[in-house]
Amino acid sequence: MVSYKPVVVIGAGPVGLALAGDLARRGQGVTILERGDGTITQPRMDFVGVRTMEFARRWGIVGAVEAAGYNRDLAQDNVYVTSLTGYELGRHRSPSMNASEPPPQSPQHRERCPQDMFDPVLHAWATSFPAVDLRYGHEFVRFEQTADRVLTTARERSTGRTYEIESAFLAGCDGASSKVAAALGIEFDGQPALTNTTNVIFRCPGLLQMHDKGEAYRHIVVTPQDGTYATLVHINGWDRWRMSVVRTEPGGLTPAEVDAAIRKAVGRDFSFEVLSINNWTRRELVARRFGEGRVFIAGDAAHVMSPTGGFGMNTGIGDAVDLAWKLDAVIRGWGGPALLESYTAERRPVAVRNCREASDNLARMLSPQPTAALADDSDEGARAREEVGRAFTHAMSNEWQTLGIHLGYRYDESPVCRYDGTPAPPLEVARYEQSSRAGGRAPHVWLADGRSTLDLFGDGFVLLRLDEAADAEPLAAALRRNGVPLQTIDLFEPAVREAYGSALVLVRPDGHVAWRGNATGDAEDIAGCVRGAGKGAMIGGQ
Repeated sequence: MVSYKPVVVIGAGPVGLALAGDLARRGQGVTILERGDGTITQPRMDFVGVRTMEFARRWGIVGAVEAAGYNRDLAQDNVYVTSLTGYELGRHRSPSMNASEPPPQSPQHRERCPQDMFDPVLHAWATSFPAVDLRYGHEFVRFEQTADRVLTTARERSTGRTYEIESAFLAGCDGASSKVAAALGIEFDGQPALTNTTNVIFRCPGLLQMHDKGEAYRHIVVTPQDGTYATLVHINGWDRWRMSVVRTEPGGLTPAEVDAAIRKAVGRDFSFEVLSINNWTRRELVARRFGEGRVFIAGDAAHVMSPTGGFGMNTGIGDAVDLAWKLDAVIRGWGGPALLESYTAERRPVAVRNCREASDNLARMLSPQPTAALADDSDEGARAREEVGRAFTHAMSNEWQTLGIHLGYRYDESPVCRYDGTPAPPLEVARYEQSSRAGGRAPHVWLADGRSTLDLFGDGFVLLRLDEAADAEPLAAALRRNGVPLQTIDLFEPAVREAYGSALVLVRPDGHVAWRGNATGDAEDIAGCVRGAGKGAMIGGQ
């Protein structure tokens, strides 16, 4: 018998879980197929960006992220060294999670939560919805799509049994070697090989006491030999560490080479337990399109980037949030054909920008050109350390100041945003100035009742009326006539009006501005645009 769910998601990593959970909270049933068993031996990410934490706030899981198990008292410094027991060349100081404060533009601050802690949080949240059917040990085989359906063939790995699921849509969140992307014949632009890297997870409870560099999240060893660089990350803040050895030559490290590399980076002989080793190729690739028909890709299936900067998973979560409300809208019948077409138009430029910045961060990390005297106890060594440390500290500051990447991304050429003709502000990496211009994230402002304006968004559309003289009803009526879920909210607080600038602002379910203005004389056109149907009739998704 062929079963049915509105959406089938391939992959139960953070992006797949986020997509499934966001769909389920909107009332849509989801089947997730995951070929593995959910075990994570190599946490590939440990940084949860500000925007992702804003989504976590929307989903009610901020407390769970904070309680996931990371050492929240650990200073988050990034330290540049010749080795942990050698010379310190520079340091970027950053407070612990418990001491961190949100930036003025957000109610949340970034979090440190490695994937083996973050995925269980998302898993618990997504599977709390009865509409989510998560199947570990079940792999995607193929799909067939028609004008109104997708038929997915899956295989239960333990038995070899194959079966079929019928759905309105299929989403491939199945990683950098996505079978869904391959089945769609999607081509990628970029660089298929930046570096070869070996990641090693090892346990050593007393490592902090073996050196004099103090607490830090990350140590970057800048004494390359034979084209090799290394970083040491305090992956859980307690007893587990991740060492990444970055090489220009192909091939991985042997266990003996791994042991030697760890001792060399620390600068002394000591005891530790290697938990897992992963050899991988760092890439910069973006899909030319993020879907076709009723099948879409998200996360690493759509874009692969260097982890330098922590953009990868956070970009993927943004994909999931953008895609979820659009799938829901079309399934419910009020979303038009341009709504799903806008997914690639909106998310691909974000991925291109983030991939490029991640690669630039990698180049900065590999930029030091130390001399042989760098580790010498001499005047020449001291001068070399001063020069390399100063240059490297300046270069690496770019990686730690990226609010413009995490909050400042915009949808400047979206077919479902109605722009007002004002020029787009520059896209900056470090700086982010809030704006209610269409396509951008709606500004955060603290309200008199203690909530953030961001707490108003996340379900249907929200039409903010910020001036008592403004008439919101023409646009509200046009949206309601077409079945668009809408809440009209009067907010006559000066700080909100100052931040938003216009008397009326229409915010989408994902928290991005769809339109702003002081009057709605073209209400029908606006309503048609933002729901992806122009002036046409509604279309049904199933």
